[in-house]
Amino acid sequence: MDKSDFFDDVYAVVKLIPRGRVTSYGAIACYLGSKQSSRMVGWAMNASHKLNGVPAHRVVNRKGILTGKHHFETSNRMQELLEKEGVKIKEDQIVNFNELFWDPMQELKIL
Repeated sequence: MDKSDFFDDVYAVVKLIPRGRVTSYGAIACYLGSKQSSRMVGWAMNASHKLNGVPAHRVVNRKGILTGKHHFETSNRMQELLEKEGVKIKEDQIVNFNELFWDPMQELKIL
């Protein structure tokens, strides 16, 4: 799989994250069968800002920290978008991360 196919797969998963929920780079990589590719998921998120309809603000690190915030138009835009969806943030970290965590391995199970 080349990089553009992987990025497209990442974007397809990210578009499925419901409003008010978040996931991690690693959870997406794991779902796509490439557990060691969380950094590449991050690169995909960095490149997604040129695209419409990819809610990159819903992807954070494994601890719920807004590590990608510096890739948004302003340094607080990621937080603003999450708060608009009801997500509480304190010091760049999602307050109730475990409750809001959306795991594609669980949520997108094939029946």
